[in-house]
Amino acid sequence: MTAWLPDETTLHHGDGPHHRAGHDADIFAVLRAQAGSQAAQVTAAGAAWLAGAAAYPRSTLAQWESHPSAPGVLPCGSAFDVVNVPTLFGRRMLEHLWADGPGSGPVATHRGRMLLFASPGTAQRLPSLLDWEEWGTGPGKRSGREPLGQDSSGPRVPPLLCHGTGDAVTVPPLTCDPSFSGPRWVVAPDTRSPWLPGPDVLLWACVRVARSAPASAPRISIFPPADPGAKVYDVSRRR
Repeated sequence: MTAWLPDETTLHHGDGPHHRAGHDADIFAVLRAQAGSQAAQVTAAGAAWLAGAAAYPRSTLAQWESHPSAPGVLPCGSAFDVVNVPTLFGRRMLEHLWADGPGSGPVATHRGRMLLFASPGTAQRLPSLLDWEEWGTGPGKRSGREPLGQDSSGPRVPPLLCHGTGDAVTVPPLTCDPSFSGPRWVVAPDTRSPWLPGPDVLLWACVRVARSAPASAPRISIFPPADPGAKVYDVSRRR
């Protein structure tokens, strides 16, 4: 998975849409015509991977052919899970993943949040790992789809939403103009088999960001401040 470069090799199997069977060919032709017009561009192979998450991939591709600039809705749990984080925290996660880690899978933004596509099963396991590492809210207080966090007295992971089996997410359109204000790709899918981070990788990224951020509130002590003029007695030798 590359952040910005479209997989051009998947777009030139023939001179036109008739070289592919069914509706696949039509959407591939649309993407080929749009290739290179945007930084985060879905390729034909990426579109095929996305459609594979749907119950009826060919119908999904046909719908995208008719409305390539319209967002879609895809189910989670089979081809991918999605970890939904605040945008600023998500961008810092991406910085660590690409600078110090293994990179990321596809990533999108939607309604002030960032959607990180992850390996299936991540939605169930990531909350447990956060609890185990004491970055969560404790066992029995939350399911895998509820917000995660930590006490505000120290570094914390902000509220996350984990979407897995039984959930669906809005995905950005395959093509859109720069003025489009809806969901957008930050790292567009560009291969039929993208690498997807698992819960351990995303846990690492969350902790790295949280530990590098300044504490959001000063720590509160249960002891009153010391009186500078008070006498101090050494009681270490008392019997």
